[in-house]
Amino acid sequence: MGDYNGPPRRPPPPPPKPQREFDATDLTQQFEQLLRTQRLNHLFPQSRSRSGSPTPSRQPSNPSRPASQHHTRPSTDNPHVPPTYSSLRNHPKIASPPQDPASLRFRNLLITLSVQPTKYENPGLLDEALAVIPLHRIYDEAEDESQLLQAQAASIGTNVKAEWGYQDCVIRALLKWFKRSFFQFVNNPPCPVCASPTVSHGLTPPTDDEAARGANKVEHYRCSAVECRAFERFPRYGDVWQLLQTRRGRVGEWANCFSMLCRAVGARVRWVWNAEDHVWTEVYSEQQKRWVHVDACEESWDNPRLYSEGEHSTAIVMFPVVLIGLSGWGKRMSYCVAFSIDGATDVTRRYVRNAADQGADRNRCPEEVLMFITNEIRRMRRENKSKEERRKLFIEDEREEKELRGYVVQSLAAELGRMLPGAAPGPNVTGGGAGNEVKVPEPLARRNGAQAWREARGEHGAGQTRPDRSPPRDGP
Repeated sequence: MGDYNGPPRRPPPPPPKPQREFDATDLTQQFEQLLRTQRLNHLFPQSRSRSGSPTPSRQPSNPSRPASQHHTRPSTDNPHVPPTYSSLRNHPKIASPPQDPASLRFRNLLITLSVQPTKYENPGLLDEALAVIPLHRIYDEAEDESQLLQAQAASIGTNVKAEWGYQDCVIRALLKWFKRSFFQFVNNPPCPVCASPTVSHGLTPPTDDEAARGANKVEHYRCSAVECRAFERFPRYGDVWQLLQTRRGRVGEWANCFSMLCRAVGARVRWVWNAEDHVWTEVYSEQQKRWVHVDACEESWDNPRLYSEGEHSTAIVMFPVVLIGLSGWGKRMSYCVAFSIDGATDVTRRYVRNAADQGADRNRCPEEVLMFITNEIRRMRRENKSKEERRKLFIEDEREEKELRGYVVQSLAAELGRMLPGAAPGPNVTGGGAGNEVKVPEPLARRNGAQAWREARGEHGAGQTRPDRSPPRDGP
């Protein structure tokens, strides 16, 4: 009998097979393809049915929010079809020609306004403008400021560029001289006989000579002194040569004359029109490669938020930044369009950073029509330029569009920051310890013009009620 060695041994179990990691690449690609298909199915009927400009919407249009964001998601009974996400997508806006009467009127207005900067190219007018400017004084002040800015930049580092270039300093010196020494703001003109205050008596037709000098309307005033009662005419001249002689006016005359003087000293100039009855200037800074806001009437430089939010200054002590001294007009604005000899650009996003709180209704035409009008003006102004010049202007347009989109992103980021837990509510914010406080007072009024005139224009600052959106009778 053989030896018994116990029950037979079972072979060891095979080692477990390694589990394959889940790869979602194919599933992701399929889902993306479904989204693309839905996207094309959503846009194809729109492109076929588009025969003209869309009718103006009753809802206010937002310059920083595409009109497609107001679309609602179409209902579907198929649970396997992915959602279209039409409320989250940015549909590309396609420039559309104006069709309805309101859009056609707005187009005619903008094309008429676009002629204004072409008047600044008159060689004889440029010579006349240079003759009234104290060039030695302006250039000396600009040279001093330019050297100071260069020294400040050199003290920070070897490769640090000065904030403003020499040409920018020339415009800054010109702005100070124009505001303080050259031009005069007029509310009611004084009596020509006894120099007493006058009272408005409405408008009167311009004479042939006044009309020839660009006065489309003439304001009529009468002396308030009982023993005098003389009349005074105040033509609202649009001819820059005449303004160089009279050297007085209101916002329109200030911006018109100052823009001409900037062009005379060699700056690239824009004349900016605001639908709420205000105008100002933009000059191009070669140092910063962007357009800079300049308001001669307020002696304001690079402060585009002056009208809607306010003027601000910052004091930096290592970290963080202390924001102080905010003041402004609290003015709601709808359209801000900049005109130059190179075309037209809707620059509302530069001056209205929060369209919901600071913007007025953009209901003169659809956004696609406004894009068509500005493109049309650009083609008109650039058709005789060389291919290289058009290429440079196109690159400049792309750079500016990126800048304007950045303002929208900053506004959205600020709104999200205020929604975070622990964020201080309301406009007046103070907190975070010493050296970390942000003070934002209520808006203050503009500095020029009579109180009643500023209230009619919605530019009287703190505690103001929103005025009627219709333009004031007397104009800018």
